Amino acid sequence: MQRLRLKADGRIVELRDGQEFPLAPAMPFTASVPVGAPVETAAPPAVRDLRRRARLTQQQFAARLGVPVETIRNWEQGKRMPRGPARALLAVIAHAPDTVFAALARA
Repeated sequence: MQRLRLKADGRIVELRDGQEFPLAPAMPFTASVPVGAPVETAAPPAVRDLRRRARLTQQQFAARLGVPVETIRNWEQGKRMPRGPARALLAVIAHAPDTVFAALARA
């Protein structure tokens, strides 16, 4: 089981043997973002791409994340940008979607 930690500066790190290792997404969101880049300069997650890779409709994706479908629509249309915990969750989904969806299903 992979252990992840969200750092105060927005980075996600993997915990192995008591040490932290930067977590780089398996597939970049929309642009190449250096590991450890501040949240403000990182490219926003391509929510539509993440949802399509998971083969989910907007309604299904919203239900799995526990947010209104309007939120997903606004993110995909660029009317709003994911912030804070939602942004971190999307970053983890980009790296390990099956693990995240399994964990959310149990919650």
